[in-house]
Amino acid sequence: MAHVVAEPCFDCKYTDCVVVCPVDCFYEGAQMLYIHPGECIDCEACVPECPVEAIFHEDNLPDEWKEFTALNAEEAPKCPVINEKKDALEGESCDTSKKKK
Repeated sequence: MAHVVAEPCFDCKYTDCVVVCPVDCFYEGAQMLYIHPGECIDCEACVPECPVEAIFHEDNLPDEWKEFTALNAEEAPKCPVINEKKDALEGESCDTSKKKK
């Protein structure tokens, strides 16, 4: 089992999560981050760091975002690894009203 980056990350690409990951299992796509399921060790260090609460254990993923399990698995291998914090992408569809302070 692994953690999954879901819909709240789309167009709201914050990278707070990647700096706490001990195994560098985050990958950067154009509009969101992905977790490689074969590399994630389920340590949960990333979960509290996500300012838009976009990271879930796949067993706790809300039903409306279930397709993100496959999306993370498909997209992570196509993208470059990210392990350093970058400026956030707050695109047009980013809902910053849910952002944790």
